[in-house]
Amino acid sequence: MSTGPTPPRIGVWGTGSYLPARIRDNAEVAEAVGVSPEWIRERTGVTTRHVAAAGQAASDLAAEAVRSAAAEAGIDPADLGLLVLATSTPDELGPSTACRVQGLLGATRAVALDVSAACSGWLFAAKVAHDWLREDPTRGCAAVVGVEAYSKFLDPADRGTAVLFADGAAAAVLGPVAAPGGFTDFHFGSDGSLADYVLIPAGGSRHPASAATLRDGSHLIRMDGRSVSRFIKEVFPRLVHESLDRNRLKLDDLACVVAHQPNPVLLRDLARELGITESQLIVVGDRVGNIGAASSPYALATAARGSLRPGDTVLITVFGAGMTWGSALLRWTGTTERQTP
Repeated sequence: MSTGPTPPRIGVWGTGSYLPARIRDNAEVAEAVGVSPEWIRERTGVTTRHVAAAGQAASDLAAEAVRSAAAEAGIDPADLGLLVLATSTPDELGPSTACRVQGLLGATRAVALDVSAACSGWLFAAKVAHDWLREDPTRGCAAVVGVEAYSKFLDPADRGTAVLFADGAAAAVLGPVAAPGGFTDFHFGSDGSLADYVLIPAGGSRHPASAATLRDGSHLIRMDGRSVSRFIKEVFPRLVHESLDRNRLKLDDLACVVAHQPNPVLLRDLARELGITESQLIVVGDRVGNIGAASSPYALATAARGSLRPGDTVLITVFGAGMTWGSALLRWTGTTERQTP
């Protein structure tokens, strides 16, 4: 009995990113929240963050990132078969922001949908694209983009959020690659009992927008920073250890670790405790802040433009509101290792 052809390996054809032009430095943030610039840098590691213009929505940022990734992949956005977008700050509650991006790009062939898993969202979205492409090799390629326009949902005087969150987008074009390249060992988890750790309380069906919610700022991000920190301190080491154990790998086998960037100081401290070297850990949050679902693909794009070489093994770890978390291994490939149907 024939089992049919072996599904292709799915890897990264190209990466891209986009940051709004306006930069908000620590001096500006410090004045609003009532601390010193040094206080922010010492506790978070963040020095600058980018802020979308008044007329820029999440879809505008995402479209630029996808264009950049498509250019690196050597494709036209019109060639995309799928566009999956991850965000916590959509253009509107409906339709999907992915559909807005599809329209901006003229990607008329692409099936477009959103994935909502907060800061973990890009890797969740990558899994959707990965499985969609493996199911039918003739589908070509997919764009997976993470984007946030957090500044639209921030209280500039809230020390717990304003010092960290920022705007930006990053994307990858995924498609078939030669074995043994591509993604493997996706693992995900969620714990809805912790959903109140980070949220935007109002504007949905539970607490519809009203004059009262506007007055008390319930349409802005609220975060229990201490609880989130405890969560990260537990989940990040666990993701690293479990991925290495499942795949019988050692830290030395990893070219780099691409992680969500909630707080560069915390991330570096945890990596040091795990034995991850400075050269292995990709840190971008110091200059872009926490850009949520865009953090991990932005870090991946940074690694791709740096020392990453074909054959390198990348560990991707994500964690975010919900609470949600996930990991995957990626064997890096170059454009010469693509496969076409």
